[in-house]
Amino acid sequence: MQIHHKMLSFTYGDETISCERAVRTNTSDKILIKVHPDCRVVVSAPEQAEDIEVLKAVQKRSRWIYQQLREFRQQLEFITPRQYVSGESHYYLGKQYQLKVLEDPQHPQGVKLLRGKLEVTVHQKSANKVQILLEDWYKTRAKNVFAKRLDHVLERALWVAECPAFRILTMQTQWGSCSPKGLLTLNPYLVKAPVQCIDYVILHELCHLAEHNHSERFYQLMTQVQPDWEKIKKQLDGMANRFLNGISPKAFETASK
Repeated sequence: MQIHHKMLSFTYGDETISCERAVRTNTSDKILIKVHPDCRVVVSAPEQAEDIEVLKAVQKRSRWIYQQLREFRQQLEFITPRQYVSGESHYYLGKQYQLKVLEDPQHPQGVKLLRGKLEVTVHQKSANKVQILLEDWYKTRAKNVFAKRLDHVLERALWVAECPAFRILTMQTQWGSCSPKGLLTLNPYLVKAPVQCIDYVILHELCHLAEHNHSERFYQLMTQVQPDWEKIKKQLDGMANRFLNGISPKAFETASK
């Protein structure tokens, strides 16, 4: 085992795996390990915990960490940068739709979801223009879908007195966040995910209105309002790279801390 400044590493088989040490902000003395879709390993531990103690905890989960890394690496092998041309697959609410680019100088530019395809009309074919139109379409759809899902899950969030305001913001490292004043921020790319994943992220942020940190009470509340949240979180984590294709998925989280 080797100990580096802010980074730890251990050996599994013939591979050396590096992990980033982060400080847990709540009072729990547990050590949490996360493997992210971009193959970053993050270990959250109490500040007072010795590095050697953290490494021992990591080594106990070394096989699981290695398996998670292998799965995410396999996913990354099959993901190529978007070209925004006809024939590509793009996601919406968990389903794949084939992209069809139409060049027509006489018709308004825009996006339509028709017969299982995403039809994008442009005056002149340009990958950049198709991308811009698609992103605008996703943002518009996201506003409508998130508003409906927020209204739907509020029935379970009994601690929320009034429907909180939310905004749409493309984020590089989060699906969502919640400000101290209760403003929800949701990533428009989340609209590519299945409805249960959208509900999970919204409920996660609503739980932060009651519990600001990822305390034991926070996870108890999550389990109360969405008993299968861990399974849904795993599903979202596993598909993150597909939904985020086109932007850099560095250090992506399922939700804010």
